[in-house]
Amino acid sequence: GWQVSVKSGSLSYILPCNRLPVQLMSQVRVYTSNGQKKDLGSEDTNGSAHGETLHKAETGRQDTTNAGQKQSSPKQPIQVKVKAVLKKREYGPKYTQNNFITGVRAINEFCLKSSDLDQLRKIKRRSPHDDTETFTVYLRSDVEAKSLEVWGSPEALARERKRRKEAEIKYRENLFRNQRLLWEYKEFFGNTKPRSSTAAMFFKGPGKVVMVAICINGLNFFFKLLAWVYTGSASMFSEAIHSLADTCNQALLALGISQSARTPDPSHPYGFTNMRYIASLISGVGIFMMGAGLSWYHGIIGLLHPHPVESLLWAYCILAGSLVSEGATLLVAINEIRRSARAKGLSFYQYVVQSRDPSTNVVLLEDAAAVLSVAVAATCMGLTSLTGNPYYDSVGSLGVGTLLGTVSAFLIYTNTEALLGRSIEPEQLQRLTELLESDPVVRAIHDVKATDMGMSKVRFKAEVDFDGRVVTRSYLEKQDIEQLLQEIQQVKTLEELEAFMLKHGENIIDMLGAEVDRLEKDLKQRNPDVRHVDLEIL
Repeated sequence: GWQVSVKSGSLSYILPCNRLPVQLMSQVRVYTSNGQKKDLGSEDTNGSAHGETLHKAETGRQDTTNAGQKQSSPKQPIQVKVKAVLKKREYGPKYTQNNFITGVRAINEFCLKSSDLDQLRKIKRRSPHDDTETFTVYLRSDVEAKSLEVWGSPEALARERKRRKEAEIKYRENLFRNQRLLWEYKEFFGNTKPRSSTAAMFFKGPGKVVMVAICINGLNFFFKLLAWVYTGSASMFSEAIHSLADTCNQALLALGISQSARTPDPSHPYGFTNMRYIASLISGVGIFMMGAGLSWYHGIIGLLHPHPVESLLWAYCILAGSLVSEGATLLVAINEIRRSARAKGLSFYQYVVQSRDPSTNVVLLEDAAAVLSVAVAATCMGLTSLTGNPYYDSVGSLGVGTLLGTVSAFLIYTNTEALLGRSIEPEQLQRLTELLESDPVVRAIHDVKATDMGMSKVRFKAEVDFDGRVVTRSYLEKQDIEQLLQEIQQVKTLEELEAFMLKHGENIIDMLGAEVDRLEKDLKQRNPDVRHVDLEIL
């Protein structure tokens, strides 16, 4: 028979044996209920055969003595510790029976109606969005069964999916026509929607600076072009080209500002804020190609083929007016950058070098270059008037081109660095790290990355080692301990133990997810620049 004893939480089976006590060395024996035993392992089998050979070689007297000792010796049990292990469940390479899906996904992927979902089980789960705490989901298995009930067979469901996909493609192809019809409809019946906030962006901040610069540089280009036609001065031609390049580039900046205000879509989940950097980068390339290139070309032509310059009186008057207008635009840009830098706690130089606001930076640098180029052009034209040597005027054109090339190189470098995704300042990263490490639920954080996405938007990512004891204690603090103790005392079988662990294990995992959401919310509240947080559990 079997005798069972429980010692110190371990399960031991005590079995009677008719032989001498056997010392177990690293072997496993399987016992059956009829007292038979089976040795596992070649070393134990060989040892038993060798022992029997030695016993046969002994004398009969020794055999008799040993037999007497066997009969007289008491029966001693062999204790074997058996570990109870829950049978592993095989899920296969693909298991979706316990998956949850939202109502929108169930309608789109399984071609159902909202009325079909009313008959299914509704489950409340923690919402991944900041504006809602919980949301309703459905079991994927229930949705799949309902779709087969509605459509009859998987083949019919596949045909419906194909039909809807073709209709979606056709709609996208006709999207431009639909938008045109919608615009005509609004024009005919009147647009009752509130005015878009995109237009309001050009009445304050960087948008206002860009619009002022477009108006002033457009007027400067017109008057400088007239002066060049009247005088034929190479320096005046460079100034006209410079103003034209500034006008075109700032129009491009205005386009970038309007595009950056677009709301995120499935194709661009993080939005379009980088459009400002892209527009500034193209603007820098445009300054180099159009402004610096043409100025160098005209200056070189003037050196190779000099010609006398006509009266420069009108040119001086236009340059003076340009100096005043460009200086006014420069002051507007300087004031805007000072205000923004003060709000960010940065110096004027740091704000410009880090390209925090690319649109205002372009206006600042272009107007600063414009003021300096006006001074260079006036100086060279004055030397030409005093000496009658046209080479000075051509040298002035080369100087303006060099100044524009320097500005464009700086703009290309700073905007390229911003588009590549540079890290935030070490001090700000240290504050975010300390905020996470000071939380009791966090043991350690690793692989921390904080990327500046542009326009004061930061994406933070870290791998977090959570303290399971603290998470479990937080879960227990929200439970009825007496009721939980009663549930534990009622556990008698492995099936009941499995059900108990699965129930509370899932709840503890939900608690861990809630802790992750809490940490992400704290990071965003204490650091408004952090817009996207990705915390990975180690």
